[in-house]
Amino acid sequence: MIEKKAKAIIVGGSIAGVSCAHALTSVGWEVVVLEKTSARPTGSPTGAGLGLDPLAQMLISSWLGHPQLLQQATLPLKIEQNQATDGSTKVSWTLTRDEEFNLRAAHWADLHALLYNALPRDIFFWGHQFISFSISEDKTSVKVKARVLQNDEIIEIDGNLLVAADGCLSLVRQSFLPDTKLRYSGYCAWRGVLDFSGKEDSETVKGIRKAYPDLGNCLYFDLSSGTHCVLYEVPNKRLNWLFCVNQPEPELKQNSVTLKVSEDMINKMIQEAEKVWVPEFVRVMKETMNPFLNAIYDCDPLRQIFWDNVVLIGDAAHPITPHGARSTNMSILDAAVLGKCLEKWGVENLLSALEDYQSIRLPVNSEQVLYSRRLGRIKQGLDLPNCKPFDLKNASPEDCNALQQKNMPFFVVGKATNRGAAASLRWRPPEGQKLKLNIMDGTIIANSLMVQLRVEY
Repeated sequence: MIEKKAKAIIVGGSIAGVSCAHALTSVGWEVVVLEKTSARPTGSPTGAGLGLDPLAQMLISSWLGHPQLLQQATLPLKIEQNQATDGSTKVSWTLTRDEEFNLRAAHWADLHALLYNALPRDIFFWGHQFISFSISEDKTSVKVKARVLQNDEIIEIDGNLLVAADGCLSLVRQSFLPDTKLRYSGYCAWRGVLDFSGKEDSETVKGIRKAYPDLGNCLYFDLSSGTHCVLYEVPNKRLNWLFCVNQPEPELKQNSVTLKVSEDMINKMIQEAEKVWVPEFVRVMKETMNPFLNAIYDCDPLRQIFWDNVVLIGDAAHPITPHGARSTNMSILDAAVLGKCLEKWGVENLLSALEDYQSIRLPVNSEQVLYSRRLGRIKQGLDLPNCKPFDLKNASPEDCNALQQKNMPFFVVGKATNRGAAASLRWRPPEGQKLKLNIMDGTIIANSLMVQLRVEY
């Protein structure tokens, strides 16, 4: 008699969802992925560039089975540079520079395609909108209802586990935590990707490379009075940029933090950019097709991320601001840890597996959400408790050091290679506290500053 596989229903087909599909299928689970969009995204209306840390690189490469695929789809970000620009004179100077950064830059759609193409097509239910779920009385199964958008048919799917990978506005999370609200950061972010293929010798590209000479190898953060921007190159001749603007909270529509923008709004954004940034950067903005605007939210750390046989991962578990380059990396690690916990305990001990997952991920998620919040407020020149706004012209070396990504709790350093990889987690726990990390092939105790982690594939 063939033993029936444990089955997980994953709500959400973004990077968190497809990562979870990899992590769970790799440990023998059957998965179904429900996604309301009608087909696999070939572009990204709500995302653009992203940075993958060494641990995320290792995990993705282990899922793909061909590490070179990830290398080919990404560019190195070996340097992180924080600099300041005087809006009136357009003179820039370096605040900090980390030449051991070791992230890799990807475009959201490229990474999603890599992960999606390495999975069976029949596990994806495109054009299926999650409606509701119910848990059996004995807590051993969950039934999910979804609407087929093409014909309005209602279907039901049974499984052992419901994984909510449905983003920062998660409907699954709302069913358990109806009073938990997103926290508006005080600013929005204009984002765009300039495709300069075939225009490598244009004045725009020559100019931006002169103004930011380490493009293609560097993640630039440029700070000015009450604002900051981000700039880096992604594969296939594209420049990813972000421009944060302090403003009142906008009205959200259609369950999305991405705002519909008009030509007039874009023109006003360019006018504001001209007041602050060097002309070379403004020219990149002007030539970018279809820039979009994200309202920046996070959420106070949750105290719980599973209930019976329902679990949260990705932005559903930890809505976070973008300043620590953590959202995608956290989602990938959530998926990997969940998979290992399920493998360790088995479906017959699902409660223990989810308790383990929660005990591992909650401390990490909470620390990183709060640190990213602080980093964003520093770079936007906003007030912090018991702290004056960041002074660009008079900042001490200690003040500038606080801008660096490597100070993020649990920041990962190291390299991923095609023969296996090693990485380190930077974290100093509270006095007397130990953090168990069942991440890969063993249990790792984070009771010192550095924790060594090895992944073989």
